[in-house]
Amino acid sequence: MIVPRLEKQMGIEVYGTRSPGIGGEIRHNFEDFIVEELLVDGSKASVAKPTVQSVLGSSSEKNRFLLCVLVKRNWDTISAVKAVAVQLAVGIGQVQFAGLKDTRAITGQHVTIEGATADEVSRVRVKDIELRPVGYVRCGLSQFYLLGNSFRVRISGISHSESTVRRRISRVIEEASQLGGFPNFFGHQRFGTTRPVTHLVGQAIVKGDFERAAMLFLARPSPTEHPDSQRARQALQATGDFKKALADYPKQLRYERLMLRHLAAKPCDYVGAFRRLPSRLLELFPQAYQSYLFNRVLSRRLMQGLPLNSAEVGDIAVNVERSGLPMLTMHTVVENENIAEIKRGIEAGKMRLAIPIMGYKHKSTNGTQGRIESEILEEENVSSSDFKVNAVPEISLKGKLRTAAIGLSNFDSKETLAHSVKRTELATRMTFTLNKGSYATIVLREFIKPRNLLKAGF
Repeated sequence: MIVPRLEKQMGIEVYGTRSPGIGGEIRHNFEDFIVEELLVDGSKASVAKPTVQSVLGSSSEKNRFLLCVLVKRNWDTISAVKAVAVQLAVGIGQVQFAGLKDTRAITGQHVTIEGATADEVSRVRVKDIELRPVGYVRCGLSQFYLLGNSFRVRISGISHSESTVRRRISRVIEEASQLGGFPNFFGHQRFGTTRPVTHLVGQAIVKGDFERAAMLFLARPSPTEHPDSQRARQALQATGDFKKALADYPKQLRYERLMLRHLAAKPCDYVGAFRRLPSRLLELFPQAYQSYLFNRVLSRRLMQGLPLNSAEVGDIAVNVERSGLPMLTMHTVVENENIAEIKRGIEAGKMRLAIPIMGYKHKSTNGTQGRIESEILEEENVSSSDFKVNAVPEISLKGKLRTAAIGLSNFDSKETLAHSVKRTELATRMTFTLNKGSYATIVLREFIKPRNLLKAGF
């Protein structure tokens, strides 16, 4: 099964399933991709219905944090939060959220706003953003409260017959079940599909080359971005003139312009230029490189025929909570003495196979897993200690674990196929729920098997 070249650039080198895909497009309209956040207490950030219940156990106005549901259309989370903060005249750090949501979609998620009132929030007016006050809570929102996300996705432009589509969907589900789930790759939006440079910037940062990192972020054009952006980047690449670039860069490249404004005044202060970015965005660069390395390690395991629902000596296993979330801070290294017990735990759904996300505290394991990690690090000419970024200590990464397989629940694709825009094509809807940290696009790629990621809406 041929994997698109663009995916290989993200470290995604293989499919988990071998069945042919149904083809089609996932984002013909923004309404075709709907995401609704789920909290651990069962609360859902619905995009359609106003939330009236209090969540997280408090509604007293004496508490400092106002919990809201943020519904956005075609906004990235960081920009949406900044727009809300500006209207409320609060610092962006006073608006907390549990996770980043898809940009090219309609998404609902929870946010807390420190020091704001429900009346003030009800007066916020931002195009394609709706902010609904829910109640007052004792502390700001964080990933601790996040359970996962519910997805409703319409796949249009399918050229196969209804019976073929049904058969291929069933076969993918069957294969994934035999494998132990879908490979838990970091998804395309982690790197950018129209301009996949985030992990390359992160690679330069962890290697301490901030000049290269800045020029990759600012001046590396992509053939799939707007021509004005391409021309501006090419000019900066050729001249190195930050002042001229600041005048030429399109207004929509707001993060690039933040850095250019700093470099126009201090042309050699590349670290200072990166510090002009929002902290959550700055963190994404080394995190994206971590994600790339994880994808490469997971790809190699799969290419070597290793399943996701078993373990070998040297692997790592984690327990699973009643909620279905893996307990990633508590792990067991598989050894000869415990391998039988761990295999039984994985088979019973009480444990899962986990793979390290590289960081400066990472310690290589033994066996096949340890060998794969060492191979990838050597090929990348990087070491785990490089993730201690001395120039910007706050973005240093200790490393952690991530489950190897995606736990898919509430899957449904039984809705009758309907004709899409072209009469010769079909469309279908899929609904499913994923635990936090897993990407819907990684699940959908297994069903679609896209030849061209951009045309398929990824």
